[in-house]
Amino acid sequence: MKAHILNIVKDIPHWAVVFVRDHLGKVSSHTLGWISIILLHLAPVPTLLAVLWAQNDKLPPLDLMIFIWSALITMFFRSLIDNNRLYIATISLGFAAQAFLMSLILFK
Repeated sequence: MKAHILNIVKDIPHWAVVFVRDHLGKVSSHTLGWISIILLHLAPVPTLLAVLWAQNDKLPPLDLMIFIWSALITMFFRSLIDNNRLYIATISLGFAAQAFLMSLILFK
């Protein structure tokens, strides 16, 4: 069992090279933009969950939240101008989820 897991771990660099070579070239700029929106929304979530579950008493730094939200607001207005409904829906749901998490922290 250990040998099998060790072989799988050893093959990870090969799998990464194959993925980059075969699939990464087919990813569009819209897909990367959508992934960046998701990552921006997920950046403060671990800290917010830690505060909610009383594992930590420090909220995310204010400057981090300002930069993330300003980037997302900018991307939201850009998607409104471009009429990109996927971006609009993703950013709106992300804002709602973050606001819900913050309200849970505030009213707990």
